[in-house]
Amino acid sequence: MPEYVSWTRMEDGIQEDWDLLFKLEEQANADLVKRILTHLKLLDVDWGGYRINRYQHSLQSATLAERDGCDEEMVVAALLHDIGDIISPYNHSEFAAAVLRPYVSEKTYWIIKHHGLFQSYYYNEYIGGDHNARDRFIDHPHYQACVDFCHKYDQNAFDPDYDTLPLEHFIPALKRVLEKQQDGHLELAPAM
Repeated sequence: MPEYVSWTRMEDGIQEDWDLLFKLEEQANADLVKRILTHLKLLDVDWGGYRINRYQHSLQSATLAERDGCDEEMVVAALLHDIGDIISPYNHSEFAAAVLRPYVSEKTYWIIKHHGLFQSYYYNEYIGGDHNARDRFIDHPHYQACVDFCHKYDQNAFDPDYDTLPLEHFIPALKRVLEKQQDGHLELAPAM
């Protein structure tokens, strides 16, 4: 039989309630990698127009990053950088960055959070946007790293003939990255 807290309003909680919730939250988070992979696989649909879908693009981005010698954190970030496209297409970068934030450095978080804007460098002029919109961050310490991420692992990861590594190849790295929690990025409260 399921256990429940004694309250219907958080302000009425007692220590035993919070101990129960933290225990259940920890159990639920044990399958985080599985849930992230399930969400990533939602990108495996034909979006039309592109020569490969977003799932294949994600795998190709991670493959390019790994083959370029990036560390595991950046390879996993490349794998997950578009994970928000399904549920949050107009701010997918922020979605992906939020998923990664507890597990990656501030630099990687910033790159993923801003990659959508930086990626627009390649198409903004064709839709009436500012080709150099990314330059509002030109003095930011991670500006060039984000330019490089988009140039090396995002804008060029749409090749149906590229020898892209399969998802199974990246699962061990994903598990290792998600086992780490960066100081100051993880609150001690369960997600609600």
